[in-house]
Amino acid sequence: MKLGFLTACLPNIDLDPLVSWASGQGFQTLELAAWPVCSGRDRQAHQIDAEAFTTCDAARVNDLFAKHGMSISSLAYYENNLEPDPAKHAIILNHLRKVIDAASMLGVKLVGTFVGARPDRTDDQNMKEIGRLFRDLTAYSADKGVSLMIENCPMEGWQQQGLPGNLAYSPELWDALFNEVPAGNFGLNFDPSHLCWLGIDYSQAARDFAGKILHVHAKDVEIVAGGVYRFGILGRRLSPAPGKTGWWRYRLPGQGQVDWKSLISTLRECGYNDVLSIELEDPDWEGSEERVKSGLRHGREFLSQFA
Repeated sequence: MKLGFLTACLPNIDLDPLVSWASGQGFQTLELAAWPVCSGRDRQAHQIDAEAFTTCDAARVNDLFAKHGMSISSLAYYENNLEPDPAKHAIILNHLRKVIDAASMLGVKLVGTFVGARPDRTDDQNMKEIGRLFRDLTAYSADKGVSLMIENCPMEGWQQQGLPGNLAYSPELWDALFNEVPAGNFGLNFDPSHLCWLGIDYSQAARDFAGKILHVHAKDVEIVAGGVYRFGILGRRLSPAPGKTGWWRYRLPGQGQVDWKSLISTLRECGYNDVLSIELEDPDWEGSEERVKSGLRHGREFLSQFA
């Protein structure tokens, strides 16, 4: 398998020095962040400026990756595609189409995003809206030679406390998604860390949905001692923040609960032998460029045992 990482963890590094550094550390591929230049959300970057991207830009980027013997695994723009505000919704969808266009110009086959959710609608209503929206988006992508993939993060509390912000986090919801959107170019960016803390067997999920796994995020999760006693499985209720439940936290691969040797073996058995892309959200390896780079090196060294 090829080892890479999602570049959103290094938002202040331009593409040229980032590719040079990644190649020098033994990475083979990058998942390029492509949020809008003016985006104000957390955990985002724009190593690819999709709004202004041209075929000349694509040629330069492809030459850069070829020079360093690397590839681009996907473009990444993870936003709430069910944003209820009409003006914001239009901006998000327009940018997603620009990211798809940029991927097509680059010859990149994958674009990652969220389906999202509307807190003012029921889950059944949301799923129908997801179907209408993504049938159109997958048709648009297919014309460009691109597949859309959805990361299975619940994004708990993203739009409203106590509610999931991305209705694509469980086998029940995946069945509904792929029933609503039966397109062949629609699948999963499979991340076992979310399944782990949700109590879902990630290896069984990898078997059951093998045909829909287009890309794999390498992120781990640690169950914090005493956290469930203090907060319960619903997590911290006072002064909450997304991803800070008090009883689990994201970690680098190998520093949490995921059995990577077993999972990678299962993925191979099921026909997946492509990219493991580190998504660094480990609080012990954030805070500075050097800490992030050290974390990425540790993650690559650990995964290289099995990849």
